[in-house]
Amino acid sequence: MAVTARLAAKFNSYYADKPVLTTMVTNAVLGGIADTVAQTITALRTRIERRRGDDLISIEIHDLDKEKPPALGELGAGRGRPPTFDFERLTRFMAFGFFMAPIQFQWFKFLSRAFPLTKKSATVPALKRVAVDQLMFAPFGLVCFFTFMTVAEGGGRKTLVRKFQDVYVPTLKANFVLWPAVQILNFRVVPIQFQIPFVSSIGIAWTAYLSLTNSSEDEKL
Repeated sequence: MAVTARLAAKFNSYYADKPVLTTMVTNAVLGGIADTVAQTITALRTRIERRRGDDLISIEIHDLDKEKPPALGELGAGRGRPPTFDFERLTRFMAFGFFMAPIQFQWFKFLSRAFPLTKKSATVPALKRVAVDQLMFAPFGLVCFFTFMTVAEGGGRKTLVRKFQDVYVPTLKANFVLWPAVQILNFRVVPIQFQIPFVSSIGIAWTAYLSLTNSSEDEKL
């Protein structure tokens, strides 16, 4: 608790001095953590699949023709190896969080002005914020995400169109499952200076999901 309090105090001091830059750096760090989680999940999945492949080979080894032994390395062919850590991908996610932060910052300021919370009326304005945020900013944010990632990866127009056709709508549906509840808590309870960091912290799991979705789609293209 003491460490958390110190971090909060530090964040408040930096935020009071340079709110946009502080939010940008915080977003970049949390985006990097999220992609690291996603790449770790991918590596664990690959290891599990590799172990299953090894078990299958050990079971079927007796079926090999003893007169024609397999060539060196043939038994290992096709077995998945844990992918090396992709630092370029990590950089792309950190860059997206960094450059998206000013837009989020202005958007949250707009919501706080358009739907102010008062002691007499707090729940209804918070619900209005959530509705506007989810119906307007969430679709826009996903457009920014997939466009930025595709361009940063060197993909062209066809790749971008294919990605939107395959993963945009399912990702938006998943967004509507998670974020309304999170944003109600965020707008209703969390102080404005912590709202974007709170979203980014909860968003570690969400960004990891986006990272896995984006990378899995890239493998198909």
